[in-house]
Amino acid sequence: FKGKYSAGTTKRGIGPTYSDKAARWGLRIYDLINPEIMKPKLEMLYKIKKKLIQIYDPNWDVDIEAIYDEYKSYGEQLKPYVIDTAYYLNQVIDSGKKVVFEAAQGSLLCIDHGYYPFCTSSNANSLGISSGTGIPPKKIGKVLGIIKAYTSRVGEGKFPTELFNNTAETIREQGHEYGTVTGRPRRVGWLDLFNIKYSIMINGIDKIVITLLDALEGITPINICIGYELDGKLLESWPIQHEIIENCKPIYKTFNGWEKRSRGEWSDIAKRGYDALPETVKIYVQAIKEELKTDIAMISIGPNRLDTIQTISDEKIF
Repeated sequence: FKGKYSAGTTKRGIGPTYSDKAARWGLRIYDLINPEIMKPKLEMLYKIKKKLIQIYDPNWDVDIEAIYDEYKSYGEQLKPYVIDTAYYLNQVIDSGKKVVFEAAQGSLLCIDHGYYPFCTSSNANSLGISSGTGIPPKKIGKVLGIIKAYTSRVGEGKFPTELFNNTAETIREQGHEYGTVTGRPRRVGWLDLFNIKYSIMINGIDKIVITLLDALEGITPINICIGYELDGKLLESWPIQHEIIENCKPIYKTFNGWEKRSRGEWSDIAKRGYDALPETVKIYVQAIKEELKTDIAMISIGPNRLDTIQTISDEKIF
């Protein structure tokens, strides 16, 4: 029904579930672990959903008691692990311990500050920490921005730096760019620093971590997008409106690439540290740092934990 405005989601019911939350009739974990509270809510939901679904399928029906029994069993399984996480996390932080929060998906998939309507249904960035956990903003310390050495995307929406040639296939294969849930090939393109600058601003990012530098091996030249052009004019800021992005042209800086290496060679470079990187990789990383005006805390050149290089050796990341 949405036509060109379809987000191209994973079809796992995330959007409808968030719609239920916004409508204030969605079931919550508290309901699952308290079946006497859940049952009347479930019966109310059943009546609403049945009316909606029968618009398209007049014969649709399900066994509400079977659904209740199934959800009740979920609650029994989950109950031992349920606590008030807002109180717990605040107490942990107040006691002097460190907590690491990891945002899901990508910053521009944020429902409020992302590429609407081609986005997810939640705050997929640092802004979601407070709303999702109950930790107030002033208790959030460092914010690291994790970026790939190129850009990838699943779903619909304009992608100014998208590649459609053999280079795209190379990046997709070397970076294993296939959807975690659906297995769909991800769309890939050159690194877009223009939208990353926007992400740095809305997330309050202190330092950047660059991953998958090894996925660009054997590709030359390599481009980095540093801005957009619209109707012959340079844009001063990243345009969040997709109607504008659809007509933008990326502005590139071009760099020499680096040779293919075996996994063992990349692992050896990681052991020896930043200075052992190919010169062209260091030039690429330095260009990202200068364009973003943000320090690079770490880089990753492989899938293993030990394939990570800390670039600021005298500073703790967390």
